[in-house]
Amino acid sequence: MNVQKENIGIFGKVNSGKSSLMNLFLQQEASIVDSTPGTTADTKVSLIEIHGLGPVRLFDTAGVDEGGELGEKKREKVFSNLKECDLVLLVINPETDDLSQESEIIARSRELNKELFVVYNVFGEMDSTVLAENIKRLEGDLSLLRFYKSIHLSVIDAERRAELLDFILSTYVPKSKPRSLLPFIEKGEYYVLIIPMDAETPAGRYLRPQSMVEEHITRNWGHPVSFRMDLSAGRGPDFQKEKERYLSFLSEFKRKPKMIITDSQAIDLVAPWTPDEVGVTTFSIVMINHMSGGRLSTFVDGLKVLSSLRSGDKVLIVEACNHSRIEEDIGTVQIPNYIEEKFPGVVIEHNFGREFQDNDHLADYSLIIHCGGCMISSQKLMARLRDLSNVDVPVTNYGLFLSYIQGSEVLKKVLLPWKIKCLF
Repeated sequence: MNVQKENIGIFGKVNSGKSSLMNLFLQQEASIVDSTPGTTADTKVSLIEIHGLGPVRLFDTAGVDEGGELGEKKREKVFSNLKECDLVLLVINPETDDLSQESEIIARSRELNKELFVVYNVFGEMDSTVLAENIKRLEGDLSLLRFYKSIHLSVIDAERRAELLDFILSTYVPKSKPRSLLPFIEKGEYYVLIIPMDAETPAGRYLRPQSMVEEHITRNWGHPVSFRMDLSAGRGPDFQKEKERYLSFLSEFKRKPKMIITDSQAIDLVAPWTPDEVGVTTFSIVMINHMSGGRLSTFVDGLKVLSSLRSGDKVLIVEACNHSRIEEDIGTVQIPNYIEEKFPGVVIEHNFGREFQDNDHLADYSLIIHCGGCMISSQKLMARLRDLSNVDVPVTNYGLFLSYIQGSEVLKKVLLPWKIKCLF
């Protein structure tokens, strides 16, 4: 079961106590704590279960005020992490005199509509009156601090952990809501999973989207049934045999399957071969809707730019994993082949893995074609969507693109289960 995790990031200047706060959460020395500036060389991510909140991914980030070329690289990483976080914990030494870095963290958080709490980390013994005066002074220097809930404590005091957790649980409002992977599932109905099992398919297990879909259908009292389609045979001169094998399989059901969920690369066969009364969609469409929090319409809208692509325009194909690629790989072979055929002269580039391109580069593209996003977190995908929105670059998805290429009727068919109308 894919359980949504809350991302909580710890941010602040060098030696403000960020790693100590991380260790207070975890009740162990997961992060190295030292007075030497720049001890946290890269973001450390740990998982924790917080009763009342559920699974949480904690980010212990580097200090944003470290100088030099390395320090600048760390800053870029820190603000990239901030995009992914649901909650920002800004750690401040109440005796500090310079709030320029804290001001930038707050500005970035506001720009991205992040929930933010302030943790005033008390170093050593400090009279409560002096502490109150220091905090009042800081709020006068940076007025935005007054708008955020805050707590003051010594982050190296293990006895303050319960107080910290109570503060977060009583104040934080999670934005993520449970969402159904397949909102159209009906109890007792059959759902066919089209799984070609090409050379990229790992032995001994299904791919993550396939296993997630199968588990979700079963958990919701539906009946998943798998069918291995031979794509080479289906596209060969003797394709009629493969078509008849598929139709024969469907005819064996006493009650027709409610839905066909297919590997996107098989949509050119599945869509025209499947009887009209049986619904069709793809794993990639399922995943991008789920990982984006139900924003499938954003990716559908991205298809509109295809009608205006011209020679010299740049398209970025984004795949959020680094698997071994074969001759018929979707991202590096099949989609590029379609683009070269349908949109001659369009420049194709790729982005592989969990890191995304900087905004300066993203603005150069006319369209982003994204995979299902199953190998990154929902927060990371949402950070990508915010980046693209900021530079006004449209985005679509593997499954939607491959369906679009097959014609408007196919696109309408795969969108029907999601109750999204295609108006182009």
